[in-house]
Amino acid sequence: MMISFAALFLSVILLQLSTGGVGPLDALSGITLGFDKEQIGFLGSAHFLGFFIGCWWVPRLMGNVGHSRAFAVCTALGAMGLIGHTLTEDPLAWAVMRMASGLCVAGCYTVIEAWLNAKVTNETRGRAMGTYRIVDLSASLVAQLLIAVLPPASYISYNLLAILCCAALLPLTMTKVSQPDIPDAPRLRPKLAWACSPLAVAGVIVAALSSASFRMVGPIYGQEVGLEVGQIAFFLATFVLGGALAQYPLGWLADKYDRRWVLIWLSVVAILSCGITMAASGMGTWAVMASAAVFGFTTMPIFSVSAAHANDFATSQQRIELAAALMFFYALGAIASPLITSALIENYGPGALFAFVAVGHLGLIIFGLARMRARPAPEDRTRYVYAPRTSFTIGRLLKRSRERR
Repeated sequence: MMISFAALFLSVILLQLSTGGVGPLDALSGITLGFDKEQIGFLGSAHFLGFFIGCWWVPRLMGNVGHSRAFAVCTALGAMGLIGHTLTEDPLAWAVMRMASGLCVAGCYTVIEAWLNAKVTNETRGRAMGTYRIVDLSASLVAQLLIAVLPPASYISYNLLAILCCAALLPLTMTKVSQPDIPDAPRLRPKLAWACSPLAVAGVIVAALSSASFRMVGPIYGQEVGLEVGQIAFFLATFVLGGALAQYPLGWLADKYDRRWVLIWLSVVAILSCGITMAASGMGTWAVMASAAVFGFTTMPIFSVSAAHANDFATSQQRIELAAALMFFYALGAIASPLITSALIENYGPGALFAFVAVGHLGLIIFGLARMRARPAPEDRTRYVYAPRTSFTIGRLLKRSRERR
């Protein structure tokens, strides 16, 4: 089973190395080229706008041309967006290219997850999802470290990422495994998520505010507090590592206790971690790195806990569309937050990034307490599942894993 999925997982690794590295590289390149902070934040917002477009459009494209051709279209757009960075130094043109990169990410993951879902069985689903999670998170971690060796605003840097993006096409298109049947595109019903759990909707938006702000604007923060380029790479990587390490213990807590309390206490600790990170900026490099790991540990699991809570109130038939609806709200938060936080840093200094995130988590605490008074916790709950924020079709892959406990 693992051998048959090797081509898909290799494509995931190459895709993550390429598209995961372009975000911090763009931020550092923008600083080098004299972009202002709001222009750099706009690049991050453009990425997630392209991501949203890809989530909606590529399932339909895949239905028209098939898995491999849809994957080829997306990787071609991603490679063109990366190479285009070397042709101009105009921030608006770069934003258009980042939209292409975001579309590439969403589209490629849509194809990969549809392919995985069609090939796994009940017996192999757990191992396949476990391997997929490890591969995706590990490649994301390495992608953040790439900027330590890629010089900003360099022809070589963007071309190397473009080569990795093109290389992601080879394993999937050359595999001898037959293409699966084309699944129907899930309907996008945002109201479904709100009907199942308003708190889950708020949770995924706050998760987007935390993650998208840090990953897209974090290099600006690192540069403002005096980190060198290599140190900024480790700063971003420790955030991903902290989030990866949190998945098992937070999953155990979310299965054992009321998930609303888990979300509330995660936000309490997230606010504390924001304060620690702001205070650590003057305490040396290692303190900054440790605070980033704590920040990732407390904020990255919020999406998965929120998704699990929403699924507690959904029927089996609703879960695919519910996953797409939650991704819709995550995309909205991710589009807005880099632009907002970059403007805040421009006007109020680097600490404004974490002050903004802390305010978002304070709102989640207040809303969570209000929702606990509105209705009781569900008696019959689904299993906690790590939910990647990758495509609207992830719900199909996770549906059978969300069995009632």
